[in-house]
Amino acid sequence: MDNMMKLEFLNKSNNERFARTVAAAFATILDPTLEELSEIKTAVSEAVTNAIIHGYEDSTGMVCLEGRIDGRTIEFIVSDRGKGIEDITQAMQPLFTGKPEMERSGMGFTIMETFMDSIEVESVLGGGTTVKMSKTLKDR
Repeated sequence: MDNMMKLEFLNKSNNERFARTVAAAFATILDPTLEELSEIKTAVSEAVTNAIIHGYEDSTGMVCLEGRIDGRTIEFIVSDRGKGIEDITQAMQPLFTGKPEMERSGMGFTIMETFMDSIEVESVLGGGTTVKMSKTLKDR
């Protein structure tokens, strides 16, 4: 591993922008293209938004954002210690949303899968969710 960072913040919606900015700043170490940077920011934003909205329901909790760089590969891990996901396969289906009343599109995992090279989701009911995603950047 060449570099890493870790950040924890409350599950407040305005912290999504903060996490997105931190992820972008960390990724700039690799001198990404504008397209790569935009994809990374969007994927991290979706993972953090899921943790904020779905992780704790109406309670307060912490969201953790970790970043790791190994060569030209960057990995982000977004985790919460909230309620967990009952059915990961169903949650990862396009247009599925656990909050239809919130005008959510249900495309978060699909966007993460589109913009990153790999995504893994682990969840324990009552114990939280961890999303690991990585992307190998082009040589410049």
